[in-house]
Amino acid sequence: MRLRRGEMADATVYSDDPAAQALMWQDAGFSRLHVVDLNGAFAGRPMNAGAVASIVASVTIPVQLGGGIRDRAGIEHWLAAGVSRVILGSAAARDPALVRVACREHPGRVAVGIDARGGRVAVDGWAQTSELTTEELALRFEDAGAAAIIYTDIGRDGMLSGLDIEGTVALAARISTPVIASGGVAGLADLMALRDAGCDRIEGVIIGRALYDGRMEPQEALALFKY
Repeated sequence: MRLRRGEMADATVYSDDPAAQALMWQDAGFSRLHVVDLNGAFAGRPMNAGAVASIVASVTIPVQLGGGIRDRAGIEHWLAAGVSRVILGSAAARDPALVRVACREHPGRVAVGIDARGGRVAVDGWAQTSELTTEELALRFEDAGAAAIIYTDIGRDGMLSGLDIEGTVALAARISTPVIASGGVAGLADLMALRDAGCDRIEGVIIGRALYDGRMEPQEALALFKY
């Protein structure tokens, strides 16, 4: 399912078989899957463990998972269960020590999710907005060894209104950690703009609704980033 601006009341369900959907994206040629336990993000604990496990079992490409992972037990459980990378969002804002420990114990397998509303970091499934700015939180983990910063502009997420190219590039220019862009991809023009921005610290982009709605063909998107 996909949300608009993170609102559970504004959700669209595209499939009731997550494993089959995951396999379809793998077969289309994508090299990594981005999965979020939406209910878990709001509840603060995993809520769709069965669905996530079925996704991991169905594909051979790496799966990164976020949503409700807020302690060491959750991190260790999912990494042991076959998830290639866990995403810490609310935990990063509220418990930076946890992120540092996780990055040290699981090098290359922990990403920091920074979800922003009006330039401020949102937590608890985007239900609350903190006083931290996007840049402040990213800089906090410069020496932690995070595999990536996943930056999402909440106001654009699921809205097909276009990526925050300027904000993403500005963030990537301030830090050494690789950045993954997320939120608002509407079509190939967004991907071309991100590619042409020429920032080598942006290592990827997350595409959701544009693929599910058929606004973008997987082969066309993938072709833009073949060198």
